[in-house]
Amino acid sequence: MENSDNRVFLTECPRDAMQGIKEWIDTDVKAGYINTLLNCGFDTLDFGSFVSPKAIPQMQDTREVLSKLDLSATSTKLLAIVANERGAEEAVQYDEITYLGYPFSISETFQQRNTNASIEDSLKRVEHIQNECIKADKSLVLYISMGFGNPYGDAWSPELVMEWSHKLNDLFRIKHLALSDTIGAANPELVRSLFSTIIPELPEVTFGAHLHTVRDGAYALTQAAYEAGCRRFDGAIKGYGGCPMAKDELTGNMPTELMLDYFKDHDIQTGIDLKQFTESMMASSAVFH
Repeated sequence: MENSDNRVFLTECPRDAMQGIKEWIDTDVKAGYINTLLNCGFDTLDFGSFVSPKAIPQMQDTREVLSKLDLSATSTKLLAIVANERGAEEAVQYDEITYLGYPFSISETFQQRNTNASIEDSLKRVEHIQNECIKADKSLVLYISMGFGNPYGDAWSPELVMEWSHKLNDLFRIKHLALSDTIGAANPELVRSLFSTIIPELPEVTFGAHLHTVRDGAYALTQAAYEAGCRRFDGAIKGYGGCPMAKDELTGNMPTELMLDYFKDHDIQTGIDLKQFTESMMASSAVFH
């Protein structure tokens, strides 16, 4: 996960885009769409999750989807989300998976809603998952959920985000932290302030931006994160998706195409094949109606 001044590393999140859709998406349709994304040049694909089918029914075929992916001609790495120890123990069995992602919320309410665990219990899970990753030569990406505020009245401040980032790194040597908006609470000033403060304080950690936004806010949020030193960005084509555990009304993901507009306008290298990306944009209509 190298950084350079004029290069960003993009993670496309079809898992995040699909997970909240109640109508079943056929396994072959999912795999076909993800295979188009594998041709685009993304650094990473957040492709699926090893979680309870009761919690996220749409992701119960992640194993089957993985078996149908053509990884022969791509350098794109795969990331799978896990919510507990059992999911991690299964995910690490797959050689094709490079990263395990775990949503660690600094909001007690959301941690309970999202993973059915307290923050204290979640710390124990992180320790177990990190140990599993180390044994299997994989990397853990921790998503700092509700990283820009929460709708529940739980305590939140930039200082709290900083405190947890330091603590997670100190306790478990977590090297990949993604500040996650989840509900569209971020604004450019907050994004700029948080990343510009936290990145110099923890130079050994790679920070990413997992933002949820309405389309009109995408360009300014991307600019704020980039100018503050962030070089890893998550998105989903056309802004599809959102977290079904966050609140009743979903705020969509950061639209990848709008991030690409910003990077193109400023001559920032993404590694994305824009022709292939356009084909994936067209293919998305078969998945998301």
